[in-house]
Amino acid sequence: MTATGDIVVTPDRTLTFGGRRYTCAIGRSGIVQNKREGDGGTPVGVMALRHVYFRADRIAKPATALPVTALGREDGWCDDPGALAYNTFVHLPYPARCEELWRADSLYDIIVVLGWNDDPIKAGLGSAIFMHIAAPGYRPTEGCVALVLDDLLRVLADCGPDTRLTVKATV
Repeated sequence: MTATGDIVVTPDRTLTFGGRRYTCAIGRSGIVQNKREGDGGTPVGVMALRHVYFRADRIAKPATALPVTALGREDGWCDDPGALAYNTFVHLPYPARCEELWRADSLYDIIVVLGWNDDPIKAGLGSAIFMHIAAPGYRPTEGCVALVLDDLLRVLADCGPDTRLTVKATV
């Protein structure tokens, strides 16, 4: 069943969707109005849910109406503002700075690519803004939104192609 309405994230680290409230992690700098690469902020805005990636060696394919692809060991995301592939999925090795998506920890066992700075991409305005699995204790992210695995799976199960994630500056 697809829930109606947006996923809403607020500065008090609450994510609301489908009539449910979840604790989430946000960026170490909180929610920011003017996102910049490396600032550690979760950007204010309305973002589409573009694609879901998952570690098939660790978890089953998530149930969702969103497009889903299994990650490979060479998958990465370019976060170098000077690179042509800035804020896009790449295969490693890549000749610019990139984030490895195949991680030793479990944080990227599921990644939901959020539509931030991608239509069009502007160098330096932030990259790799994802919804992913939260670190223990909901430690802050580098700008992403993160949920514990069970909550992320529950949210994904109710997402459809028109679901958006809205990050608000106030509660």
